[in-house]
Formats: sequence, C-alpha cells, structure tokens
Amino acid sequence: MYADLVALERAGSPIRVAVIGAGGSMGQGLALQLGMTPGLRMVAAIDVDLPRAERAAELHGVPWIRTSSDAAARAAMSSGTPVVTSDATAVLAAGRDCVDVLVEASSSVAAAARVVEAALLQGIDVVLMNGEVDCLLGPLLHEVARESGAIVTSDAGDQHGVLMRMIEEARLWGLEIVMAGNIKGFLDRGATSRSIAEEARKRRLNPVMCVAYTDGTKLNVEMAIVANATGLVPARRGMLGPAAGHVKEVFEKFDLASLPAPGAVDYVLGAEPGGGVFVVARCDVPLQRDYLSYYKMGDGPFYLLYRPYHLCHLETPSAIANIALNRKPLFAPLDRLVADVVAVAKADLPCGTTLQRGIGSDEVYGEIEARPGAGGVPICLFESERELAVTTRDLEKGEPLSWSDVELPDSDLLAAYRRQEAMLAVAVSATPG
Repeated sequence: MYADLVALERAGSPIRVAVIGAGGSMGQGLALQLGMTPGLRMVAAIDVDLPRAERAAELHGVPWIRTSSDAAARAAMSSGTPVVTSDATAVLAAGRDCVDVLVEASSSVAAAARVVEAALLQGIDVVLMNGEVDCLLGPLLHEVARESGAIVTSDAGDQHGVLMRMIEEARLWGLEIVMAGNIKGFLDRGATSRSIAEEARKRRLNPVMCVAYTDGTKLNVEMAIVANATGLVPARRGMLGPAAGHVKEVFEKFDLASLPAPGAVDYVLGAEPGGGVFVVARCDVPLQRDYLSYYKMGDGPFYLLYRPYHLCHLETPSAIANIALNRKPLFAPLDRLVADVVAVAKADLPCGTTLQRGIGSDEVYGEIEARPGAGGVPICLFESERELAVTTRDLEKGEPLSWSDVELPDSDLLAAYRRQEAMLAVAVSATPG
C-alpha cells in the first residue's frame, strides 16, 4: 500500500481528504499526518471552532484559505489549496470533484451522522474515527454507502481497528478466536466533567471525551464495534474486566473454557503494556500445536497474541488508502448485530432528572450488553442538539436505563436509529432459519 501511495505522490494525484472535527486532538494529529504520508493531502479542515481548525491547517504545512462560500471552497480545493470552514456544506457541495475521502473525527453523534450520510450520498468515501457514530449507526451507514457506490469504514488506529486486523490475521492462520480484548489503564465509572477537568487540561483533551475515556464508555463502544463485526459477545453486561499486572495473565484471570460459545469481547484493567490490545485464540490440531510450540507460542490449546500499542491518527492513513485504493472497508458490522452500549445510571437519578448528554455524561455511563438484552437504551442516543432526555422514574446508581425509564425527544438521530432497526429487522426476517 505504501508503494501505491508513493506512486500517487509522484504522479501528482494524491488522495484528497477532508477532515471534520479537525480542531480536536485526533483531528489535529491527522492534519499533521496527512502532510507527512505520501500520496495523501488534506483539502479541508472543518470544525465549529475555527481557530482550532486553522491550527490544523497550519499543522498540515501548506498555504490555506478560510471560507464559507461553496464557490470559493470549490475553486480553492480544485487548485490544491486547503480550505478552513466551520460548516461541511461548502466542502460536500464540491462532491467527488474535489474530495475523495471524508474523515469524521468529531465528538458529536447527531451532527456527525448527518454529515457522514450526506457525504456518502455524494459518493464520497468515509473513514469513521468517530466510534460513537460507528457503534450506533454503522449498519445504516454501510447500507447508504452500498446504495451510493461509496465506501465507509471503521478507522484503523483506534483499539477496535487494531483488534480487527489482528483477528483477521489469526483467522487466516486457521485459529479460533476465543477473546478479543482491550488493555484499559484506569477506570472510574463515577467520573464527571468536574472530577476530570485537570486531567483533561493536562492532556489537551475535550473534557466530555475525557470523561468518556475514564468512565469506560469509550472502551465499551470500541468493544461493541468489534462484537458487531465478529459475532463475539460480552460475557456479561459491561464485560468482566479483571485487574492484571500484565496481559500475559489472561490465562489466569479468565476461565477461557467457559466463555460464550461464539467467543467474547473483554478487557484487562491496569495491565502492561499500557495502550495495547490482545487476542486469545485456540488451536486443537496436534501438529499445528507442535509448530506453535516451536515458534515459542506455548503449548496451547489457547494462545495469546498482543500488540503493545495503538497509534490512533498515525494509523488512519491505512484506512484512507484501503478504501480509496482497494475499494473495501477494513471491516464492517454484520447484518445481525449482537451488542449495544446501553446507558447506566452513574448516581441515583430522581424522576425528572434531565440528562445533559450521553457520551461523557455526569449522569450516565455506557456498558456493552448482548442483544437481545434487557432492552436498555443506547447511550449514544442521549446526545441532544435541542431538547434533552428526562428520566420518568427514580433510578438507582448502577441501574441500566430502559426505554420506559426515559423520555427521549424526537430527533434526527432517533429517527435514523429507528430506520436502522427497521432495516435490521427486515434482514433478520429474510435470513433462512
């Protein structure tokens, strides 16, 4: 793939990339990366925070202009000059004439879903660095892409993207996947925007997303994406997540033989190597096990594969190049989803409590739950651009919110989710057996 990108660079025809959410930490990192990887160019930096979008354009390293005009944006991008704007409309209006791939790197859900669908309908390919949109509406967005001839893919650099590449490789070896796991450094399910404010400041992170990282919601979203692309399921709501000193302790910390038959998604807490991911695979073929023992993988039947890092925006070019050059996603959700990430009360919530948000909330956190589960409400639906969700009864700390426990306002996001549920129901009814 690198050689193909070098060839595009030499030919003067790089893959043209627009980044929405360019002002965020990952967006700025990607803007920098797009200026370093051959065969890729950023043609637009889009963010509601224009000064931060301008910073992304500076990091990219070529002259740029700021505009909100459709005509000016098209003219600039056509001439190879990146544009900075707060609204994706002007960029998307140029369509495939100026943009090959849109990378969604924002922290929104509803607005991101609209932009991604609009891009796909224009025939623009999409990479989802936004795991929340991917988790909530992945099947719907892949269907829109199929109908338009575009490609949408999960990202390569976050934990779920790295895990999926490891799983594919292990399956190529003929191994059975027993567990796909995340190595989580720290977990505080009660984290709030106030308690995490200093940590967010030090790490230059959006406080909302910093809460989502700390309370485990982001972890559960990532593992749900893996579950829905593989059929692996959580052993229980929220997964098991034992503490460990090193990832090699998974053989002691999990009863691997008793995990759900399809295999499980899970995590270890506080283990080294921090920031890594792991896969536990099984082989019952005697001769192959002899080979694996010779290769210093152990005696089996369970084998641990782990990667001590994931490099987020540095690895995103793999996803961009894969869809632009190979015309296929790195991976996609199955037709029949196996997991949701449901909202769980972070504290006692009296009836009538207004939920300010879902992801990164002070009121709720997200836990993966196998489908069909207890009917919890997906946490990603609690993002609101106008009206807010309100609880309809008293809820205790640690209690999942069911559909009858909360009044959700009508929204484009809820309508999109219902479209997807109807689409999935048709697909299931059409499946033999």
